[in-house]
Amino acid sequence: MSQNDVKTAAPTGPLAGIRVLELSQIMAGPTCGLMLADMGADVIKIEKLPKGDDSRGYQDPQINGVSAPFLILNRNKRGMGLDLKNPKGADVLKRMVVHADVLTENYRRGTMEKLGVGYDVLKAVNPGLIYAVVSGYGRTGPLADKGGFDLIAQGFGGLMSITGHPGGPPAKTGNPVSDINAGILSCVGVLAALIERGKSGVGQIVDTSLMEAAMQQTYWQAAMFFATGLSAGPGGSAHPLTAPYQAFKTANGYLNIGGANQANWERVAETLGHPEWKTDPRFENNTIRLANREVLEQLIEAELCKKTTAEWIAVFDKTGVPAGPVHTIEEALTHPQALAREMVVESVHPQAGLVKGVGFPVKFSEQPRTPATPAPGLGQHTVQVLREFGFRDDEITDLVSDRVVLDAS
Repeated sequence: MSQNDVKTAAPTGPLAGIRVLELSQIMAGPTCGLMLADMGADVIKIEKLPKGDDSRGYQDPQINGVSAPFLILNRNKRGMGLDLKNPKGADVLKRMVVHADVLTENYRRGTMEKLGVGYDVLKAVNPGLIYAVVSGYGRTGPLADKGGFDLIAQGFGGLMSITGHPGGPPAKTGNPVSDINAGILSCVGVLAALIERGKSGVGQIVDTSLMEAAMQQTYWQAAMFFATGLSAGPGGSAHPLTAPYQAFKTANGYLNIGGANQANWERVAETLGHPEWKTDPRFENNTIRLANREVLEQLIEAELCKKTTAEWIAVFDKTGVPAGPVHTIEEALTHPQALAREMVVESVHPQAGLVKGVGFPVKFSEQPRTPATPAPGLGQHTVQVLREFGFRDDEITDLVSDRVVLDAS
C-alpha cells in the first residue's frame, strides 16, 4: 500500500468545511457534487469496485485514454474506491458518515437499504446528515421503483413534445437537460437543508428526480395549458408567448432577435427600415403578431439576408434591440465574454494532461475561485481520506488486503 498522503489545496469557497460523500455516478448526482465542490465543499467521490463510476468506461471521447465526460464532471473531488456489497464496506461508510455533512446517491429506491446503509441506518449514526437522492421519478408515487434516464424523462415530462420544429417528430434537447437540471435542483435542496440544519441541528432527505427536473423546465407551456386546457407543440426557436423572439436567417448564418415587448418590436421595425410595420394591422400588437408569425418571419428574414450576422448585431446594438449570434459550442466556449467570466477552467491530469472544463456559473465577491484540481483516479485518495476519518493504518492495510477498499495512491 502506498503511503502517498499529500494534501490538496484547502478549498476557499463559501462551502469550505462542508464534507460530502458522493456515491452518485454518471451525470445527475455528480453534477450536484461538482457544484458543491466548485463552491468549496470537500467532495469525496466514493466509487464502486472494481471499475468505479460507469462514466469512466465511456470510450468516446477520451483524452489520452481517459473518459472526457468523467473528467468534466468530477474535478475538485477526491477519489475513493469502496465495495459496499461487502459488509465491511458498509461498516466503513457508516464510520465515515459520522463525520460527514452530506451524502449523495442515485441508486434505485431500496438499493441502499439492501446494502445496509439506507437513510434510516445512516440517520441513526448521524442525525444531522443531509441525504440527497436523485432518482428517475422520485421516492414516492406509483413509479418510485422505476429507474430513470434523461431521454425517458424528457419524454415523460413533456419536453420532447415542445422541442423541434412544427410538424417534425418528437425531439430531445441537444443537452441532457433532465440530468443536468436534476443535479442543480439537488444542489439547491442541499443548500437549503444545510441552512435548516443550522437552525434545527437536524438533517433530512433531499429528494428530486429526472422527471421533476424535466417538468420544471415547462413553466411557459404549463401556464398555457392551465389557462387554456391546450398542450403546446414544438415551435422551433420561437417563443410560445411573444413575437418576434426567435432565430432568423442572415447572409451567413442565424441571428436571435428578442422583440419581447412592444417597444422592442417597434425598434426592430425601425432598425430594419420598415417603420410602417409598427402600424400594419397584422403586427400592431403581440397577440396579432403571434397569429401572423409566419409572414412576419418571412418579412424579417428578407431584410436580414442582406447582411451578415455580425453586421446586424452591430446595427441592433446601436438601436438597443436585444440580438445575438447562434454560436457553435466552439464559438461559445472561446468567446472573450465566456473567458472573462471564467467559464472555461483548466487543470492538469496525470494521465490526460491539460484538461479544460465548463466553469462554475456563479461568482462570489468575497470568495475568489479556488484553482481547479483534476478529476481523481479510482481510489487515488482512499488512504488519505480514511486517515482523515479516523481509520488506523493497520485497519486500512486490512481493508485493502480484503479488497474492501482500493488504494491507487
